[in-house]
Amino acid sequence: MAGHITVGDYVVLAGLVAVHQFTKIGSHAFVTGGTLVRKDVPPYIKAAREPISYAGINSVGLRRRGFTAEQIAEIQNIYRVLFVQNRNLSKALDIVEAEFEATEIRDEILSFVRSSDRGVVRGFNTK
Repeated sequence: MAGHITVGDYVVLAGLVAVHQFTKIGSHAFVTGGTLVRKDVPPYIKAAREPISYAGINSVGLRRRGFTAEQIAEIQNIYRVLFVQNRNLSKALDIVEAEFEATEIRDEILSFVRSSDRGVVRGFNTK
């Protein structure tokens, strides 16, 4: 790990993960082994591949930390809009803000993505 990185609570970095300086990794995220982290990793997701991209939500870690089925479904639905539906990220953020009820989880995700200086990982369907 390089200097000046920010790692949230309950983050799991598997073996041989390299993290670029000034990168942020959100709480409850999971980064798979051998991944090079050059972009910010939003909270609650699994990040993998080269280049790093969204690989689903960290549902196992969330269940272990006591998240309810409803909270996990909310997280999954938000990230479906952000990363799976191949939308422009700024447009997807506006959709999430307009169509999802304001909760602490939703607001944490929106705040993290909007405040990213390096940019966030990409959805797995994008090139």
